[in-house]
Amino acid sequence: MSPFDDVIAKAPIFFLAAARIFAMILTTPLLSMQSVPRTAKIALAGSIAFLVMPAAYPGGWDVDPFSLRYVLLVIGEGLIGVITGFFISMVFASFSSAGQFFSYQMGFGASEVYDALAQIENPLLGQYLNLIAMLVFVQIHGFQTLFLGGILRSFQSVNCFSLVTARGEFLTFFLTGLSGLFMNAMVIALPIIGTLFLIHVSMGLLSKAAPQMNLLSEGFPITILVTFFLLVVALPLMANLFVQVMDQGFRAFETLLAKAGAAV
Repeated sequence: MSPFDDVIAKAPIFFLAAARIFAMILTTPLLSMQSVPRTAKIALAGSIAFLVMPAAYPGGWDVDPFSLRYVLLVIGEGLIGVITGFFISMVFASFSSAGQFFSYQMGFGASEVYDALAQIENPLLGQYLNLIAMLVFVQIHGFQTLFLGGILRSFQSVNCFSLVTARGEFLTFFLTGLSGLFMNAMVIALPIIGTLFLIHVSMGLLSKAAPQMNLLSEGFPITILVTFFLLVVALPLMANLFVQVMDQGFRAFETLLAKAGAAV
C-alpha cells in the first residue's frame, strides 16, 4: 500500500492533524505574515500532518467523521494550534515589549509604525529587538525544534480532549506566561532604562544648578546616542539572553504538554 493510500484510509485523523498545524501556522510569528502565500501555509500544514499522522490519536479512533462530534474535534484541534501559536507570540512579545520600555525614555515614543513581524503598532526599537529575536530564533533552528520536536511531542501527549480535562493547567500556564513576559522584558530593558534614568537625573540636577543652560535641546541627542551605544555594546549579551528566554519558554511548554497528557 502506498503512502497516499494510507492517507486516504486515515483521512479523518489526517484532517485533524492538519487543522491543528494550520491553526498554529496562522498564529505563529513570521509564518503568519501576509507576505507568506496561503498556498505555502496549506502545503506546509499538509506535509507536517503527513509526517506526524502516525503519532496522532495513538489510542485508537472510533468517531464517525460525518458526525457533530467530529466537527467539535476539528474545532478543538484548531484551538490547540492557536494556543501553540499564541505561546510562541508571547515569547517574542517579551523582546518587543523590552524595546517599547526604553523607546519612550530615549525620545522615540512617537516613532510607532506598523510592525509586519508582530502585526501591531510598535516603536522602532521594539521592531529592532523583535527582528533580532527572529534572527536568533532562526539561527538556533527554532522552527526545526518547533515542527520536528514540539509538534510531534504535542501529538504524542495532547489531543483536543486535554483542553477540557486539563483546562486548569492551561489557564495557570498562560497566567504565569503573561507575568513572565513582562519580567523577561524588564530584565532585557533594565540596563538601558537604568542608564537613561541616571542621565535624566543628571540633566535635571544640571538644569537646577545652571538654569541658563538649555539642556532640553541637548537632552534628546544625548539619550539617543547613549542608547545606540549601549545597544551596540550589549547586543552579544542580549542575543545570549534571547536564547535563554526561548529555551526557557520551550521547556515550560513541554512541561505543560506532559502535565496535560498525564491528565487525560
